[in-house]
Amino acid sequence: MTSSQQQLLPGTCRALLHRIAVAQAEGRAPSLVATVVRDGQAVWHGARTSVDGHGPDEHVQYRIGSITKTFTAVLVLRLRDAGLLDLSDPLEKHLPGTGAGEVTIADLLAHTGGLAAESPAPWWERTPGSLRPELADVLGEQPLLHPVGRRFHYSNPGYTLLGALVEKLHGAPWEDVLRREVLEPLGLERTSAQPQEPHAGGWAVHPWADALLPEPVQDLGIMAPAGQLWSTSGDLARFAVFLARGDDRVLSADTVREMRMPAAPAEPADVADGVSYGLGMQIQRRDGRLLVGHSGSLPGFLANLTISVEDDVAAVVLANCTSGPLLGAVGADLVRIVAETEPRIPAPWRPLLEVDPAELELTGQWYWGTQAFALRLTADGAASLEPLSGSGRRSRFRANGDGTWTGLEGYYAGELLRAVRRPDGSVDHLDLGSFVFTRQPYDRTASVPGGVDPDGWRGLKQRP
Repeated sequence: MTSSQQQLLPGTCRALLHRIAVAQAEGRAPSLVATVVRDGQAVWHGARTSVDGHGPDEHVQYRIGSITKTFTAVLVLRLRDAGLLDLSDPLEKHLPGTGAGEVTIADLLAHTGGLAAESPAPWWERTPGSLRPELADVLGEQPLLHPVGRRFHYSNPGYTLLGALVEKLHGAPWEDVLRREVLEPLGLERTSAQPQEPHAGGWAVHPWADALLPEPVQDLGIMAPAGQLWSTSGDLARFAVFLARGDDRVLSADTVREMRMPAAPAEPADVADGVSYGLGMQIQRRDGRLLVGHSGSLPGFLANLTISVEDDVAAVVLANCTSGPLLGAVGADLVRIVAETEPRIPAPWRPLLEVDPAELELTGQWYWGTQAFALRLTADGAASLEPLSGSGRRSRFRANGDGTWTGLEGYYAGELLRAVRRPDGSVDHLDLGSFVFTRQPYDRTASVPGGVDPDGWRGLKQRP
């Protein structure tokens, strides 16, 4: 990945710099660093600092807290894709004796396992991991606070269990597996479990005075998979590209897309706020834009990774303070500035390489009852079914090679679309998960369940 600020217009660069400058000044952060990604490349880097003559660059490490969870989720999904586990497996199948064995792996990834948010006292982020040498020390005597699978409840012990699962199935420490399976293939040379120079120091800022207090740095021990990592804005920019596009050396595009899909039931307040959680990734709707990524914090540090896949823009923001700047809002604003100031230029339209007459015959207008839909073929070999007016169910479909299609999204995800033909070979109707689509509203010549009144359509005044 290269970095060239000249790829953005000067006005865009100034708007980005202004946003992080306001965040650093109003949030009273000792330093704040940011990188913006567009079209798979880092195109802007900025930093603000309280130290004269010093500005951290994209190679300076900050602690990234719970963004670590996304890395751990990647390791678990690699195990799934390799056939070594299923997300529906109870943890007990692979890691017996934890006391939380009925929780599934998917539950742990999505924070729906009902586990506590934190480990028992003392406060795990400010005490050495050596105080919690075993999983029982992390889970406590009553690990489950809620029914399994019923609600979203963020859980650091849950990701500790996932890290232990990775270690059990690989027979190696989580840190070693992460380096071999993810960091090295993606070229994340400045991401590590322990700080490496140059790195920022963590600070607490007094709430009522412009005074600083150094925060202790603790090794989290077996809780490392929930929040141990240090990284740079440059490395996290590369990681953002991977989370948006996939990389077959680590995870396919389909699997990272699965990570970005909502997987947890939302709390009522979350529904109102437009936030959800996938498999190791946070999801939110902000200013009409769907954003995915993760935030992180540990004493002395704040971190945020925000991606708009549709705009192909991502932002990384890191700061070395315990609280202050709202980095989630900053990251979202950096994405918005680029996406709105320099909107994505679409790829050129290209026609289909080949046209199958049997498929072409299915295109055009169809009716589900009285609602009009259009079926189109696209250059990527897929088909789309969309309502012609207003809102309604819509989906893209993948050709199966046998004349049928499988839904890829929305209400029809996984559902089968097929053309039902008459004895003479002409199309009678489309069957989509048992729904019948006809060429005319309630076409009397088609096989419509329940039949069609033989007198046909009529006006308000009933005909004799």
